[in-house]
Amino acid sequence: MSQLPLDAETRHDGRLEGRTVVLIGGGTGIGLRVAHHAAAAGARVVLGGRTPARLAAAAERVGDSATWRTVDVTDGASLTAFFAELDRVDHLFTSAASYQVGPMLELSDEAAASPFASKFWGQYHAVRCAAPKLAADGSVVLMSGAAGARPPAPAPAYAACNAAIEGLGRGLALELAPVRVNVVSPGTIDGNLWAQRPAADREGAFAQYRRDTVLHRLGTEDDIAHAVMFLFTNGFTTGSTLYPDGGYTLR
Repeated sequence: MSQLPLDAETRHDGRLEGRTVVLIGGGTGIGLRVAHHAAAAGARVVLGGRTPARLAAAAERVGDSATWRTVDVTDGASLTAFFAELDRVDHLFTSAASYQVGPMLELSDEAAASPFASKFWGQYHAVRCAAPKLAADGSVVLMSGAAGARPPAPAPAYAACNAAIEGLGRGLALELAPVRVNVVSPGTIDGNLWAQRPAADREGAFAQYRRDTVLHRLGTEDDIAHAVMFLFTNGFTTGSTLYPDGGYTLR
């Protein structure tokens, strides 16, 4: 999970200078890497999540341009309070989600619905609460996953959730224009999420993913952060889904 030093791989042209970038799920993983890149580009970074200690530690790592507030994407009142404290949102990325994955014949209805409850509706409601604060030249980046285009195993509800998020991005791009809305749909990433899973499950999934991709390697959290930064700053991209997946969805 080693990452290159930020200053060795990051270049920016000032398009985020002085802008407010809101990252729900910014205390760990991909969201935290986006925070580092956005701060390096001159943005004011607002980290959101459920765990105060984790957010405080993340903000300290990012530096003086970062602040944090607690928020739960499954709680409408929490989201409303979170965005009420912000004067303006230039760019929004929500990577926070908690869900179960598995075959239809094995999961309970509640477990099967969990990707929608957290990942789909969590992002939907985050955008709805942020909408009055979004800058006209700003953007939203939604988080999907390559499983929506190519399910790696029997997990139909999870695959459907990711596909639905891509559709949500296209619909919101129409409704919220000129605010740009795009979707980033990563493949398997050697990072914080997989580090929390049993070693045997992790290594099996990693080996399979290497076999299934065009590039025959895993992605890093920085690979995805670069994709998010592109979608933040490219002013002519909206309604698109970007697949930083090593070519997984091509095979």
